[in-house]
Amino acid sequence: MSQPRDPIEPSAPGAASGAADQPLVEPAAGGAVSARASSGSMMRSSAIFSGLTLISRLAGFARDLTISAFLGASNGPAADAYNTALSFPNLFRRIFAEGAFAAAFVPAYARTLESEGPEAADRVARDALAVVLVATVVLTLAAQLAMPWLMTVINIGFLDDPARFRLAVTLTQITMPYLPCMTAAALLSGVLNARGRFIVSGAYPILLNLIMLAAVWLWRGDQIQAATAASWAVLVSGFAQAGLCWWAVRKAGARIGPVMPRLSPEVKLIVITAVPALIGNSATQINVFISQNLSSFVNGGRTWLATADRLYQLPLGLVGVAIGVALLPRLSRAVASGDHAQQQASMDEALALSMALTLPAAAAILGMPFFLIDGLFTRLEFLTYDAVNTARALFQYGWGVPAFVLIRILAPGFFARGDTRRPMIFALVSVAVNAALALGLFWAGMGVAGIAAATSAAAWVNVALLAGALWRRGHWRPGPAVLSRVLRIGLASAVLGGLVAVAERFRPQIEAPIAAVLQHGAKEIALIVVTAVGGLAYLILLFATRAVTVGEIKGLVRRAR
Repeated sequence: MSQPRDPIEPSAPGAASGAADQPLVEPAAGGAVSARASSGSMMRSSAIFSGLTLISRLAGFARDLTISAFLGASNGPAADAYNTALSFPNLFRRIFAEGAFAAAFVPAYARTLESEGPEAADRVARDALAVVLVATVVLTLAAQLAMPWLMTVINIGFLDDPARFRLAVTLTQITMPYLPCMTAAALLSGVLNARGRFIVSGAYPILLNLIMLAAVWLWRGDQIQAATAASWAVLVSGFAQAGLCWWAVRKAGARIGPVMPRLSPEVKLIVITAVPALIGNSATQINVFISQNLSSFVNGGRTWLATADRLYQLPLGLVGVAIGVALLPRLSRAVASGDHAQQQASMDEALALSMALTLPAAAAILGMPFFLIDGLFTRLEFLTYDAVNTARALFQYGWGVPAFVLIRILAPGFFARGDTRRPMIFALVSVAVNAALALGLFWAGMGVAGIAAATSAAAWVNVALLAGALWRRGHWRPGPAVLSRVLRIGLASAVLGGLVAVAERFRPQIEAPIAAVLQHGAKEIALIVVTAVGGLAYLILLFATRAVTVGEIKGLVRRAR
């Protein structure tokens, strides 16, 4: 019986690239056909994933606004304790679920699916899932038992506030089992992506946001009660997400279920491939460890960083992750089939598409950081004092936003070739840069904003190393056309940044006529108006600089039809 399919169809086994399906007259012509097919398919895959991620981010935004309003930041222990509980399992999640193991598993699954068929690929997935679940369950139990001692290491500043320390320990013990649930969901999502199914893999994060939002609304009596409810909601949503992904995998025709863990040759190869990236990602968590420790010395510092992080993560989640998810399996198949034209076209398309969406977001963050934070978060327990300090951190993250996204685009160029050693080395170098700058800038007087600045600087170092290695090895060199387009996108984004900076400077004058009509909501409406006008101005600037042409839009419409 045939299974219902997502709009993006997986490639049939043996059809590695679009070129393989075409009667080739000469390599250049076949490469062009393959490149166009890859470009359109990746754009559709990214659009599906980005659209669903947008819904998830909007739900997450509603969750964050609600939690910030009820927990505050610097006026009690609940907010810092909750953000600790939320971030601790995420440290390991970025290693197992979204980092090293996933980076090694997806290309291995895609290659096996392409060369040996779905049955062999599903066997690899079953064995990999069993092994990674055992590892994360053991890690979770050990962390829960050792949490009081771990907390003294990861948040030294909490020792001066016993109430904050005890609450952080309790809430983190509640959220820690989220790790194996999310690891299972991420691996199953990788199976879906490799089969060309992007709907559920883009939609399942929505469950976390909806469940947490409901929990906080129901138990919002006081700060500690709301923080406890939010932590339990994290655990419940983990089981819900894993269950949804397992159901989707079964509906897609994959047969992946519980088996006894065994290190099969395929799993051993995945583990060996993952070790360098595991070291690199673990090293990256040293930066998180340093940032958390430094911010724990400032009351509310953890929450300021977390709030700024959520805002700058919006373009990263919508653009970088979405395009990276669509790019990795497609690039893996192109590398396996030796289709160099498709490899080049996929990377070029990913660069242009990601920068067209990322650079204006970075310009808005740099141009009006306080306007954004104050308009979105300042209410109830989240004070203007908190907004000012959060905006300072957000500004420093802003100039790193393009780098955060570029890392997601460049890294698949290595992972698709089974090379996780070089990204590991580059990550270690960026760790050293981040650690040195964070310590120096924090104690030099920049405080929490210095931590954010160090993160952005380290990201750009990582980008330079990744891009340089791809260039030197001849794996990818962006073509003149895509470089010209990115420069024009940058020009349009710079003008946009200047416009919103003027809007922040004259914010009182913008809000005054709105406040004269409405008793409440003037700052929120002003932010919506400025954002809408800025978005429209950016579109006009894209056409004015010829970063986008009318002919290209017509061509996209014709191809869509």
